[in-house]
Amino acid sequence: MKLAVVGGGSTYTPELIDGFARLRDTLPISELVLIDPAAERLELIGGLARRIFAKQGHPGLITTTSDLDAGVAGADAVLLQLRIGGQAARLQDETWPLECGCVGQETTGAGGLAKALRTVPVVLDIAERVRRSNPDAWIIDFTNPVGIVTRALLQAGHKAVGLCNVAIGFQRRFAAMLDLTPADIHLDHVGLNHLTWELGVRKGGPEGENLLPQLLAAHGEAIAADLRLPRAVLDRLGVVPSYYLRYFYAHDEVVRELATKPSRAAEVAAMEKELLGLYGDPALDEKPELLAKRGGAFYSEAAVDLAAALLGDGGSSHQVVNTLNNGTLPFLPDDAVIEVQARVDRSGPVPLAVPRLDPLYSGLIAHVTAYEDLALDAALRGGRERVFRALLAHPLVGQYDLAEGLTDRLLAHNKEHLAWA
Repeated sequence: MKLAVVGGGSTYTPELIDGFARLRDTLPISELVLIDPAAERLELIGGLARRIFAKQGHPGLITTTSDLDAGVAGADAVLLQLRIGGQAARLQDETWPLECGCVGQETTGAGGLAKALRTVPVVLDIAERVRRSNPDAWIIDFTNPVGIVTRALLQAGHKAVGLCNVAIGFQRRFAAMLDLTPADIHLDHVGLNHLTWELGVRKGGPEGENLLPQLLAAHGEAIAADLRLPRAVLDRLGVVPSYYLRYFYAHDEVVRELATKPSRAAEVAAMEKELLGLYGDPALDEKPELLAKRGGAFYSEAAVDLAAALLGDGGSSHQVVNTLNNGTLPFLPDDAVIEVQARVDRSGPVPLAVPRLDPLYSGLIAHVTAYEDLALDAALRGGRERVFRALLAHPLVGQYDLAEGLTDRLLAHNKEHLAWA
């Protein structure tokens, strides 16, 4: 089995390599290709990746290349983990929206739109080159904004599934709180990428006992602290929102915080510099502890489980993925991309049934889906007016003067990445 990782020079990659090494019985990789245009950085990470495989006794071959077409040739699956513009672009995404009194964040709000505009054309070009090389290859997208990027891929007819680590993070956290194994926990996870709620925490599978009420009763304070929301909000909702919901439920509070502290992009850039220094140590043969602070926890395990189901021997498993709605949420169009539990096998994901949602959740999901529709149109066709329409539709913007100001700033800060700007 051959896997290719586009964006293999990411500082995330050793997390992925560690998972591939530990879980080699689940996903028996014979060849892994790390692809990245940053050759010097790629060699640092490639060297560490080989040492991790060697230490854990993984027999697979790891190669590195800056040649995309050569790297994806013959791959059974291609994993995308890109950041167009790097941390410098992320810093801008987190900064200029604050000038308009809006959240500055890389996947939510105006910053998330900027990232989508930069990313979608690049990802579609990569996917088309993968299809020319191997039309049967699966594309696993971890590139944010995952929902919009996955929708672009599926709309273009690619064999694609979107992946996020939010659900697996909750699964691991809740399992520890309940003194169960992660395999014992099935989440009723519903929504869009970075806009989800855990409506149930079930023991053993989709039909298992719902442990969410006792989880909130016993551990509500700790969960609320993790989400940085008041415990009373969780009690009133009776569910666990993703931590990204804080941008919606406490928007003004978050804006005040972001305006008075260093950006996450600056923190990550400093962390990446330190990580790259560690990766260059020829004695290092495991992922360093610092990597846990970088983000992406359990990403490797989610990726292994998904790839194993897509490429396996005919078995299936339940996993949280980003895939086509196809009637799962009846208030959304079939071609919307949702993030839900699905049965996944070699034919792809099929969402599990979802009960009728409270309008408190379905209303916001529908609103953000409309924005994503307009955002994808802007990413595919360009144009200032399409950018403005997407921003005006976003629930974190929603006013014409804010949308005008944000549009001007978005275009000014992203001209080098937008061919039409």
